[in-house]
Amino acid sequence: MATIAPTSEKASPVEFQTHPDQYRHWRFTIEAEVATLVMAVQPDGGQRPGYELKLNSYDLGVDIELADVIQRLRFEHPEVRVVVITGGLDRVFCAGANIEMLGSSTHSFKVNFCRYTNETRLYIEDASEHSDIRFLAALNGTASGGGYELALACDRILLVDDRSSAVSFPELPLLAVLPGTGGLTRIAEKRKIRRDRNDAFSTIAEGLKGRRAVEWGFVDALAPLSKWDQVVTQHAAELAAEVAVEERTGIELPTISPQSRDEESDATHYRHLHTSYNATAHTGAFELRLPGDPGPTDAGAAHALGASWWIFEAFRELDLALLDLRLNRPEVALVTLRVTGDPAVAMTTDSVLGDDGHWFTREVRHFVKRVLKRLENTARSFYAVIDEGTAFAGTTLELALASDRIYLLDDPDVTVQLGISPLNGGPLPMANGLTRLETRFLATPDAVGAVLEHSGQILNAETAVELGLSTFAPDGIDWDDELRLAIEERVVFSPDALTGMEHNLRVPGPETLETRIFGRLSSWQNWIFQRPNAVGENGALKCYGTPKRPVFDRNRT
Repeated sequence: MATIAPTSEKASPVEFQTHPDQYRHWRFTIEAEVATLVMAVQPDGGQRPGYELKLNSYDLGVDIELADVIQRLRFEHPEVRVVVITGGLDRVFCAGANIEMLGSSTHSFKVNFCRYTNETRLYIEDASEHSDIRFLAALNGTASGGGYELALACDRILLVDDRSSAVSFPELPLLAVLPGTGGLTRIAEKRKIRRDRNDAFSTIAEGLKGRRAVEWGFVDALAPLSKWDQVVTQHAAELAAEVAVEERTGIELPTISPQSRDEESDATHYRHLHTSYNATAHTGAFELRLPGDPGPTDAGAAHALGASWWIFEAFRELDLALLDLRLNRPEVALVTLRVTGDPAVAMTTDSVLGDDGHWFTREVRHFVKRVLKRLENTARSFYAVIDEGTAFAGTTLELALASDRIYLLDDPDVTVQLGISPLNGGPLPMANGLTRLETRFLATPDAVGAVLEHSGQILNAETAVELGLSTFAPDGIDWDDELRLAIEERVVFSPDALTGMEHNLRVPGPETLETRIFGRLSSWQNWIFQRPNAVGENGALKCYGTPKRPVFDRNRT
């Protein structure tokens, strides 16, 4: 049995990279095909002073570790078929998001915290759907609020039957807010529990326990305390039996480190991604630089390179940059995106990335998919800039298609290229289940086929414009001024209005569990978390844990 235990080191409150030997709040064991994650939150391990993480309540640091271990299980331990998530405290699984942390946080932090925890839970569901890993929530005690939301992301929920342990959503009766990491969406739409039962459950602070929790569908099974370990093992074995066995050898995920930093220009240079910011202008720039050589031409060779395969490494760097942008750079309103190099390099890599026959290329592709979704779910404006020397092709073209606008230089005297690959036709879906091309051309679906007819080809600017792959296509005379004015105009708009506008426009088309979760987050969390009933001087979040009772404005809006 391999055992990884936490240490006493405290992670930075804005550092999204961690490692098992730095965990403070989770420990896990791996035995054959079963991994066990034990939530053992250190009360004094909060990301900042001022609150105690009681009863396995969590803050951003706890979720950063959870996201890290889920990622490592997919890449470093692909032999794992079942993950058992349980609590390390007696009679408590998890009390949910820490109330003192929420009550003392800025509105921006609260929303970004909820956004990140939502993504982590969706990544659990993505691993179940695409990586042959099943998740068992073994609730050894009460699961409250965000603790129950974590359980809902799992494939099966087992609750200890000890006469006191329950599942609950106490946010409405106690805090005047709502389960912000997909709770109501999952009980209504994933578990398909009746409306009247959901209504009652969501207004009972103490929640449900025992037989009623099973009968109403809020948990799948009960286990007496005397047989707890035996029943957990039984359910884990049943879930493992659902998964086909495939020989897999994991790869190590090293820390992403910048090659250089320029403090004066606020620029960071990774191996592939280069970021820079201008706080005064409220802008940033991301440039992803392709290598000179595409590298592996088959999945086995890509697996041998592991985390150093350029496409994997580049998107890990981009993922880190997006998280840094969200939490550490709230003043940035707009980021320009450029991909530079030879588009043929990206096209060659896509031929390997699209290989479904090897677990590693599948996993990297799903990781790229998640990073693209994270970009679309980031509350910043993104403008893709396609000009001389750029290489938006195949997978990297998805970065342009994920942007709010595409500016393409259309000048006969300048060589501008972009490429289409089969990966633009399905393997990298958005949250709505459609491709970015399908989403772009909802009203003209024939345009999707017209673009994909050029699969495997490098296109010039004129053809790209004809196919509808640009928003604006200035010529060389107007290029600099038009791009500059577009950026200057964007950054003067209300950040709040831009966030609402962008989220409403980015993912149209079919509704899915994922689109509803984030759509509701952008509306109710942005609204309810600012209302005096929750965060005012006499609001529920401010009064929680004190002798004061909240005072509500009783007027319905």
